Amino acid sequence: MGLAGLRIVLVEPAGPINVGAIARVMKNFGLHHLVLVNPQCDPLSEEALRMAVHAKEILESAVLVATLPEALQGCVKAIATAGRVLSWEVPLENPRTALPWLLEEPEKPTALIFGREDRGLSNEELNYAQRFVFIPTNENYLSLNLATAVAICCYELAQCAELSVSQSLTLPELASLDVVEGYYQQLESLLLKIGYIYPHTAASRMEKFRQMYNRAHLQTREVAMLRGILRQVEWALKSQRDGENL
Repeated sequence: MGLAGLRIVLVEPAGPINVGAIARVMKNFGLHHLVLVNPQCDPLSEEALRMAVHAKEILESAVLVATLPEALQGCVKAIATAGRVLSWEVPLENPRTALPWLLEEPEKPTALIFGREDRGLSNEELNYAQRFVFIPTNENYLSLNLATAVAICCYELAQCAELSVSQSLTLPELASLDVVEGYYQQLESLLLKIGYIYPHTAASRMEKFRQMYNRAHLQTREVAMLRGILRQVEWALKSQRDGENL
C-alpha cells in the first residue's frame, strides 16, 4: 500500500485555495488519499479546483468526515503536525526523521494530520496521534502556510517511500487506532468505577494513559489481552459485590 495507503488529514481547513494547492502537491509526490474533517470551505469550489490544476480527481475523491476519529478509522499509525511547542512531555521531531515511520508497514493504512490554518490542532485532537512533527522555520518569521507544510512533508515521504518498501519486513500487526480507542473507553469506565479517577479529573488523567500507551505502539493481540484483563477485573468486582449481598 505504501504512499497509497497514507491519508493526508486536514482538520477544519478554511481556505479553498489551500485545499486545492494541497491536492496538487499530493499528486506531485504520489499521494492520493485526502480526508477533510469538518471543512470550513467547499473543496469543490471554483477556487479550489482551479488551484488543483491537474489534481482535481483528488478533490473529487476526498473523504469528508465530521470528526478526527472518523478520519483515522482503520489507521494503525498517526503523526500530527504541530506549529508550536507542546506543553506535554513529548518530543517534537523533524519530518525527515519521523515520517518514514508511517511507511514501515506498507500494507497498513496510516495518517498524517494537519491542523487549522490559524490555530493548528487542539490538545484533544493531538491525543489521537502517536508522534508529532515540527517544521523548523526562521525565527524572524515562524508562521508556515498550511499548503507549504503539506508540501514539505509530502516531499519527505516521497523520498523515503522506495527505501521503506524495499526494507519492509513481516512485523506484528499493530492495533488500529479505533481498536485502541475502544480500550481507552473501557479503561476509563473501570477506573471511574473503582474510584481511581473521578469525573472532574478523568480527561486529564486519561490523557496521561493515552500518551503512555501511544508510545508503546500496541499490537492487536496486546490490546485484546489488556481488554481481557479489564473484563476479568470487572467480573471479579461483580462477583465480590454479589457475595457481599448474600
